Amino acid sequence: MYSVLLTLHSILRWVILILSVVAIARSFSGMTAGKPFSAADKKVGLFLMISAHTTLLIGLYLYFFGPWGFANIRSLGFGEVMKNNTYRFFAVEHIFGMLVAIVLITIGRGVSKKNIPDLAKHKRTFWFILVALVVILATIPWPFRTEVARPWL
Repeated sequence: MYSVLLTLHSILRWVILILSVVAIARSFSGMTAGKPFSAADKKVGLFLMISAHTTLLIGLYLYFFGPWGFANIRSLGFGEVMKNNTYRFFAVEHIFGMLVAIVLITIGRGVSKKNIPDLAKHKRTFWFILVALVVILATIPWPFRTEVARPWL
């Protein structure tokens, strides 16, 4: 069960990355060309938010019932976890960064429902999703990060 959920969590990472880039591109295009905030823009934001929240739920399960997150804190103690780069990444840094990113994605999605000018919607969505993407990229356990490496899929 753990490996299936971890694989699904990893696959959803790619969905989030792709949808984030699409949302950023659409918002940037809307800002520069003065396009209205369309139903397609709203759908991309909605699918991004759904993917992020689904990944969060799976990640929370992995955190509390898997071997890397809360289990390390419980067995080693918080002080020992903080001294080890790998344990600290999965027990603190990854979950904190992703929570921040998901909050930003949710706020970015909420902007599209406000009764404000379309240019303001595009600008706010662009910045919230861009910052969320930067946080996500910084806290993913990429294969080239030697201490916390995970496979591409």
